[in-house]
Formats: sequence, structure tokens, C-alpha cells
Amino acid sequence: MRISVLLGLGLLLAVVTTCAQDTKPTSRPLTMAEYEKAKTFAVADLDKDTYVKFDNTYVLDRYEAKKPYFITGDDGQKKRIDLYKLLAKQDMQELGLMIFYTTEKGKVYKAVMPNFTADGKVWEKYFEDIHAIDKVEPNFVLKLSYVLSKEMGFQLYKAMNQGKDLSKDAGTYGSDICFPGGDEVAMADGSKKLLKDIQQGDEVLTFDAATKQSVAVKVKALTEHDAKNYAITTLLLVKFNEAVNSDGIDVRLTSKVLEATPNHPIQTNIAIKAAGSIAIGEQLFCLNEVTKTNELYTVWQVKEQAGGTQKVYNIVAEGGTTFIMNNVVVRQKL
Repeated sequence: MRISVLLGLGLLLAVVTTCAQDTKPTSRPLTMAEYEKAKTFAVADLDKDTYVKFDNTYVLDRYEAKKPYFITGDDGQKKRIDLYKLLAKQDMQELGLMIFYTTEKGKVYKAVMPNFTADGKVWEKYFEDIHAIDKVEPNFVLKLSYVLSKEMGFQLYKAMNQGKDLSKDAGTYGSDICFPGGDEVAMADGSKKLLKDIQQGDEVLTFDAATKQSVAVKVKALTEHDAKNYAITTLLLVKFNEAVNSDGIDVRLTSKVLEATPNHPIQTNIAIKAAGSIAIGEQLFCLNEVTKTNELYTVWQVKEQAGGTQKVYNIVAEGGTTFIMNNVVVRQKL
């Protein structure tokens, strides 16, 4: 079982169990056989069918009578997410949550999230299934975690998309304050350039958090550090714009990913912090490539792991205090 599954499951069980202690038990464990069977359930009309029976044994009941979420990602394509409670018809005990994810082409992906009483093997299968969908539907887990966090509490689902974390001891920690060479630098002419390809004399953008203005500065040198298995902090940043209408809840989702050594300084909206000390829920400035302005994005996920043997780099510039790396404002090493 992946470490992310263990972390997510542990957090999930702890929070849900705590919540369940305050209410009368109305659930029972979802078995593996029922889990596989539930994945075959289909709803003919997601707009009209709010209560559907299967084999006179199971029921899908529209979750809290809520309308669907319509989430548009960076690619401009709109996805639909519908939630149904999965119930055992006898005694109407809750077994889990049925998730229908419909693409812009009408293809429906299904996932069955068991309740907290289910065996660990069922939970492991659930995590495997949603990550399998994520491979063919980019950002599926991120979009799903947003919907579940809105409906059931952020702390339950913030660990859903952590991926495979390695032990911190496996990475090299030191005084090198840098970025992997594959990160992209925002250039003064509006283009992007891989950090490892930056040269003396190049003009890059620097952002002033006080004035909210970006200006061009020249590169004096590119610092290059020897290849090691550096520890790397990965920040997933998201911005959601939500609007409720008669059809459901429309969500515009955009995301950024930044990788840096844990000790590299990052410009948050209120302070300068090392990448490894930034917490979920904090906000960072990110470049809007359309408007050329900088907007606040929220830290949705923080991972720290050994990044594999590679060189890391840092820019020395003639002025300014920041760079824009992967469209995220970061501090220079001063």
C-alpha cells in the first residue's frame, strides 16, 4: 500500500470516526464484493433520477439533494460531478458515497468511496481506482477532492492526492537553496525558459509584492550545484471561482505546481517563508498569463520527498527580490 493511501486513510478514519461518535450509527461496512458491484450501478438521468433502486437490495439517494458541480480546468473543458449516498435497502444503512464524473464528451467514470467502517482493503482499492482515473483524466483527484472538501470538510480530503512520498531521510538536506532545472522562468518578453538554460544577460521578470508590479531585471549569473539526491518540496496551488446557477454549481479551477529545495524562500501574501515550512491553506502570488497580473492562489497540497539525483540551480540577478518560477512568485537567494 502506498504511503499516501496510509496517510489519507489514517486521517480520514480519524476524522470520520470522531464525527460519527456524536451521531446514532446508521452505517455498516461496505464489503469488497459490494464495492465491485456498486461500480456497475448506473443512473439513467443524472438530472432527474434522484432515488434509484438496484436488485431490491441497494439504493442510490442523491446526496443532500444537492445539484451537480460543473468544474472547468486549465484546459477549458467542463467536467460534471454528481454525488449519491449508497444505501443498503434493508434498514437503509449507509455504505458509502457513489461518485459520477462526466466528461465533456459524455463519458462517465464511477468511483465508490466507502464509509469509515469499511475494511482497509476496500479503502486501498478505492484509492487505487481514483488514481487510475486520474491517469486518464488529468486532475480528476484534485477536482474530486475540491467537491468532497466543500461538502464534507477540507481536513478529510486534503491528503487524497499526495502521491508516493519517500522518507525525508532519503533526500539530501543542506545549504543549497535552489530549484530543479526543469522549472520554468518567466522572461521579460512574455516567454518561458527552463531554469537550467538561463544565461547571463537574459531578462527575467521580478515581482514587487508591495506595489503588485512586475519589472524586468538582467541575469548576472546562473548558479549550478552538483548533482545529488536533493530533498524537494512540491507545492500544489489552486484558485477556485465558484458560481451557483439553476443547473448546479459552476467552478473554474486553475492550478500551479512549484518544486524547490525545502529551504528556498517563497513570497507568501503575508511573509517570506521557506518552501518546506509553507502550510496548506496559505496563499502565494501567481502570474495570470492572460492578464499579466499576479493573483493569490491557495496552497492545496505540500509534499516533501527525495527528488532523485539531479543538479539544482539559482539565478543571480542585477536587481529585484523575486522571480516568477512555474508562474509562482519566489524569492531570490539574497
